[in-house]
Amino acid sequence: MKSTKFIQGIYTPINKEKYLGTGNPVYRSALERDFFLFFDKNTNVTAWASEGIVIPYYFSVDSKVHKYYVDLIAAIKDSNGNTQKYLIELKPHSQTQPPKQSNRKKSSTVLYENLMYEKNQCKWKAASEYAAKKGMKFIVLTEKYLAS
Repeated sequence: MKSTKFIQGIYTPINKEKYLGTGNPVYRSALERDFFLFFDKNTNVTAWASEGIVIPYYFSVDSKVHKYYVDLIAAIKDSNGNTQKYLIELKPHSQTQPPKQSNRKKSSTVLYENLMYEKNQCKWKAASEYAAKKGMKFIVLTEKYLAS
């Protein structure tokens, strides 16, 4: 059995007609699970899918093209009744900010945090460009969105 500190599982949609994916979506963290439930229950969300879009992105560190599986795609009605499609990345807020230097961190931790931050920036740039070409918007949502 794989040991992990993350909450993982299969989400069973309540409003099955809104979920456009094949099979039930897999959540890889409590944050993903909480957002799945939020999108499933939110009446302004007319459709959603998990990891339904794959975008190639160039990672500047290794100079290679990789695949980015965007966490969610959703169609959301605004207050005027207009529907907008979104590509959505779900991340803890701390991972959306540049890493902070600290004498308490090991050099390997600092290196890893900087690599992950750079990788996310490359992914999000590619996702923003892809979304714009498709008439969509790309957004990054954190736990702060659910708390508001």
